Amino acid sequence: MTRVPEDVDTPDIVVELDVLRRNVDRMAAGLRAKGLRLRPHAKTHKMPEIAELQLAAGAVGLTVATIGEAEVFAEHGATDLFIAYPLWIGPRQAERLRRLAAGARIAIGADSAEAVGAAGRQLGDAAGDIEVLVEIDSGHHRSGVLPAAAVAVARAAAAAGFRVGGVFTFPGHGYAPDMPEQAAREEEQALGRAAELLTAAGFDVTRVSGGSTPTAELAGTSAITEVRPGVYVFGDAQQLELGRCAIEDIALTVAATVVSRHEGDGTAPRRIVLDAGSKVLGGDRPAWATGFGRLMDEPDARITALSEHHATVVWPDGGDLPALGERLRVIPNHVCVAVNLVDDVAVVSGGEVVGRWRVAARGRNS
Repeated sequence: MTRVPEDVDTPDIVVELDVLRRNVDRMAAGLRAKGLRLRPHAKTHKMPEIAELQLAAGAVGLTVATIGEAEVFAEHGATDLFIAYPLWIGPRQAERLRRLAAGARIAIGADSAEAVGAAGRQLGDAAGDIEVLVEIDSGHHRSGVLPAAAVAVARAAAAAGFRVGGVFTFPGHGYAPDMPEQAAREEEQALGRAAELLTAAGFDVTRVSGGSTPTAELAGTSAITEVRPGVYVFGDAQQLELGRCAIEDIALTVAATVVSRHEGDGTAPRRIVLDAGSKVLGGDRPAWATGFGRLMDEPDARITALSEHHATVVWPDGGDLPALGERLRVIPNHVCVAVNLVDDVAVVSGGEVVGRWRVAARGRNS
C-alpha cells in the first residue's frame, strides 16, 4: 500500500510521476512500432508539463477540445494543435483563430457545409491558414457525418477557403464492456471509406485520425495515420473495468480521509464516508460501472453514493474497516472530469511531493 504523503491535505488530486512517465512512454512506443502518429488529447490533463512529456516522447502535436485550450497550450510552446470539435465560428472566435494560426499549425473539425461556410465568411483570407478535418460518425452517433457525406463537407470547406487535410472520428462507443474491439473495427472501416471517397474526389488526404484510450492500442494501420487517446496518461476506474489498464497503470488518484465509519447492523450497510465527493471526483457513472469510483488499495470496496463533499463506500465483510482519520486513495471514474475540478495537483515521486502542477487550461471551455 502506498501512503498519502503527510503534506497532502485531503481531498486532493495526487499524480504519481513515475507511473505517468511510464504510461506516456508506453503509448508512444506502441504506436510508433505500428507506424502511427500520436496526437494525444490534452483535455484530459490540461497541464503544460504533461504535454511537454508527451511531445518529448514523440507526439506529433496535441489534440484539444476548445479554442481556449488551444490558446493555453500555444502560450506554452505547442506549435501543432487540432481542435477536434465541430466548431461554430463567430467573429470573436475567428479573431482568436487568426491569432493562433499566426504562431502554430491549427486544424479544426467540421461536420456540416453550413459550419464551414459560416467559418470561411468570418475568417476571410485567414481561412487558408487553417486546416479542416471532416468528422465521421463511426458508430458513436454523436457528432460526425456518415462516410458517404464526407465529400460534400470537404467541398464546402474548400470552397470556403480552407485546406482540407482529411477525416477524423471519435469511437466513443468503445467505452462499454466488450465494445473496444468492435468500436476499433468500425472506426477503421468508417475512416477508411471516408478517406477513399475524399481521395477519389480529388482531395489530398494526409490525416486519417482516430482513437480513444479504449481503442488506441487496437488501431490498425490500413487506413488510420494518427491516434488521439487522452485518458491513458492517468488511467481511471472506467478503464480498469473495461480491462484497458491495470491497477499499476493508475497514475492519478484523489487522496481522501475517512470522516465517518459504521460497522452496519443488518439494516444499514458496513461503510465508511470519505471527504471526497462529487466536487473533486466528478459525478460520472456509466450504467455498467460498479460504483462512482474505486479504491486503489481495496478493489472489492464500492463507492455507492456521492454527495458534494461525501463519498459513501460500502466495505467488504472480509476486511478491516478503516479507522477514522485514515487516508485512502480513490480512483475517479472519469479522470478528465476530476482534473477539471481543481486548480492544481500534487506531483509525487518516491512517496514524497516533488511539486505542484497548475491545471492551466481549467475552465477554458470556449
